[in-house]
Amino acid sequence: MAVPVVSIVGRSNVGKTTFLEKLIRELKSRGYRVGTIKHYEHDFEIDVPGKDSWRHAQAGSDVTVISSPQKIALIRRLEAELPLDEVVAAMPMVDIILTEGYKHENKPKIEVCRGAAPQEFLSSEQELIALVTDQPLERASVPQFRFDDASGVADLLEERYISAAKSLRSSANF
Repeated sequence: MAVPVVSIVGRSNVGKTTFLEKLIRELKSRGYRVGTIKHYEHDFEIDVPGKDSWRHAQAGSDVTVISSPQKIALIRRLEAELPLDEVVAAMPMVDIILTEGYKHENKPKIEVCRGAAPQEFLSSEQELIALVTDQPLERASVPQFRFDDASGVADLLEERYISAAKSLRSSANF
């Protein structure tokens, strides 16, 4: 059974990252291994200009790994953006992967919205599993959670994805 992937999506500056931080902490407090993937629309650098790994990449290295006793990062040049499933396949085993972004990928989505109700959601009805919002939205047919209810969202993820995936993995190991 594949690791469940759920995307946290929403328009700019609605609080996706802040809510995701709370959700990660809640899932970790329950003993789960959580992976995250942040999708950027633009190019980015994770290393500091002038540092050795940055210099390796600037010299033309196709793959640069930064390793320390506390963490490891891999930077790989790409000809085109990888589909989300390929990025997921490269990750170590975790209980759930939460993405921030990837609003166009076909994964279950939790949409974050603030203020006046959006004219339309970014997610299709088939993909949308919940809303995180600062006001109830009558036209939504999915569970709705307040920004301070990471526990409620974690309960939903446990019930729908994490517990099911763990029990399938356990039964496959006889």
